[in-house]
Amino acid sequence: MTRLIPLNHASDIPAEVRSTPIGKLIEYHNLGAAFDTYHRAQLLIGMCMDNRKHLRIPDNFAFIIRAGGANLRPSEFKVSYAIAVGGVRAIALIGHNNCGMVNLAARKREFVDGLVENAGWEREAAEEHFLHYAPLFEIGNEVDFVLSESKRLRLRYPKVCVAPMIYKVEDNRLYWIGEQ
Repeated sequence: MTRLIPLNHASDIPAEVRSTPIGKLIEYHNLGAAFDTYHRAQLLIGMCMDNRKHLRIPDNFAFIIRAGGANLRPSEFKVSYAIAVGGVRAIALIGHNNCGMVNLAARKREFVDGLVENAGWEREAAEEHFLHYAPLFEIGNEVDFVLSESKRLRLRYPKVCVAPMIYKVEDNRLYWIGEQ
């Protein structure tokens, strides 16, 4: 069972990340903490490319990979680079509610029509493109996907803290995903 845990006070931040860059991210974004000065990234943030989301964080604080559904599978080399060369030891994986990568099959017609009308594609090529890539980018339920992707990243990078969170677009706040 999973649940979203509001992060409205410093005491709401899970103890295991409270004194880490993950905790600072929550303090900056949700709690309005004053910005510290950074000269190098402290963490990697993986979040959706959705234009409705904007994080309140200081300059130089984080590497950010924005990918549909916060799906970092196609960006794994970039994740490895942030860890190996950038030196980060924490990943904030941030999905969001009402994500367009959920139930992609229902958006096939809109997707194909959009490529035909907006990009000048032939309908057959647009349909093949959708059928080839949609299964790679479909995330199912946002919360379940963030939890499964967090687990995958933890197994891949065992020395890196991976924090699963959800951004609610209606209130622009981060929520911790409780794992059980």
